[in-house]
Amino acid sequence: MAAQTLSVLPIIPSQTCKKPIESSLILKPGSLSNSFIGTKLSIQSSNFSILAAKRRSSTVATVLFSLPTGKQERNTSEGKPKWAARAIKSFAMAELEARKFKYPNTGTEALLMGILVEGTSLAAKFLRENGITLFKVREETLKLLGKSDMYFFSPEHPPLTEPAQRALDWALDEKLKSGESGEVTTTHLLLGIWSEKEAAGHKILAALGFDDEKAKELAKSMDKDIVLSFK
Repeated sequence: MAAQTLSVLPIIPSQTCKKPIESSLILKPGSLSNSFIGTKLSIQSSNFSILAAKRRSSTVATVLFSLPTGKQERNTSEGKPKWAARAIKSFAMAELEARKFKYPNTGTEALLMGILVEGTSLAAKFLRENGITLFKVREETLKLLGKSDMYFFSPEHPPLTEPAQRALDWALDEKLKSGESGEVTTTHLLLGIWSEKEAAGHKILAALGFDDEKAKELAKSMDKDIVLSFK
């Protein structure tokens, strides 16, 4: 019985085997026949290219030029300062940290971690010089907020908590109040986190030795001194 079964199996020429099987499944522009399901697939390469380009440009515009604001009037303000590249990267890293922790939102604790993950800004260096490292902040975050449900998955861009949004708006307002030209930096962002006294980011910083004196010291290290009041 086994011999009969083998005798009817097709013999595949060696030349045929040289062509990778995957190549027959690659979709190319035009009308393609699919012998497996008996249908034709029509692909318009130009439409795909335009759609992909639009998606890329939309994402780049969002990431490179602005951060979310809770004050809608700022969306149409032509004179508002721009965010520095390091601050924008810190924000992107904050979203990633929130996803790593499986948190539903990006909070002030995630913004703090984002600054340290980016690592090259004045604010990040100041934190490390004062013994505040990414490892310690992550440890304090777990102590304060705990672990998320292991079966929960964060969205791709976890929305900001209200304190985190206020921290961003504080940073932008402080830059506007200074009357100086230039960008909103990661230092502004860190001080914005510190301004939210009831938020996790502030509590974590305080637990690791950050205080108002250090906040004022950090503010003085910027291009222009900023008059800050932490009450």
